[in-house]
Amino acid sequence: MKPGQTPSLQLPSFLHGTFRSVQQKAKREGLRCGEQYQKDGTFPLPRQLLEVPLGEVVVVRDVVDFLHERPAWRLYMVSDVMSGLRESLDWQNTLSMRTAYEAFFRETAWGAVFFATTYLHPMSAERMAQRLQAVLRFWEPLQCARYLFKKLGEAHTLEELMVASCDWAMDAWCPGQDAPVRERMALAAERMARATREDCIEAIFREMPRALAHAGKLKHRNVVADPVFQRERLATLDARAFERVSGALTGELISLLLDWDHELGVQ
Repeated sequence: MKPGQTPSLQLPSFLHGTFRSVQQKAKREGLRCGEQYQKDGTFPLPRQLLEVPLGEVVVVRDVVDFLHERPAWRLYMVSDVMSGLRESLDWQNTLSMRTAYEAFFRETAWGAVFFATTYLHPMSAERMAQRLQAVLRFWEPLQCARYLFKKLGEAHTLEELMVASCDWAMDAWCPGQDAPVRERMALAAERMARATREDCIEAIFREMPRALAHAGKLKHRNVVADPVFQRERLATLDARAFERVSGALTGELISLLLDWDHELGVQ
């Protein structure tokens, strides 16, 4: 690569084409990966990588993919690969395989951005730190494309995509920072990676106002919105339940609020 030249972004060929063709290719890729995983616990690399032309659009979410007959880069259909993986194990005991698949393909640019922008459990502080750090490692090639995320026809730069998908992480873990997106992500990821349980609780409190604003109708809103009540209930969560909310993802906190509200109603 020449000095000053931006590294290109490459995606697996099975992610390019019409909706139906990508769906079929991704499913076959998942079955292929599952077959090798069952043999030796590893995954094969994609058979072919294609360079994404500079500035071309990559579809990140299915909600903006309406032109199914038009060939496109359909990143979100990595989920079909993962469906093929689960099918290869007859849908039994697939969690460890999914975790291994993510860890392996987070070490690619396309895998990094897929797992950072797709809300796959666990959304813990530890896992989100790994996902954000993976995107940061591939920042330059990922900047070569534009991304369709939630709004039809509105293609984002990489910075805009990360704000649209991970603003909750930056707000909860890097509040009040007037800095470029890349720097805020790096700081948030660093804090998530070394977070104690108390650090996570403080991040949860910073994100709770947004969760409350989107929680809909709560019968006991005044109670569940009380920080004292929240701290008491968070203290009762076992390690596994706490890990689920430790990243402070807004959606997980909304679920927590709804659970608390329901519990108050049946007491």
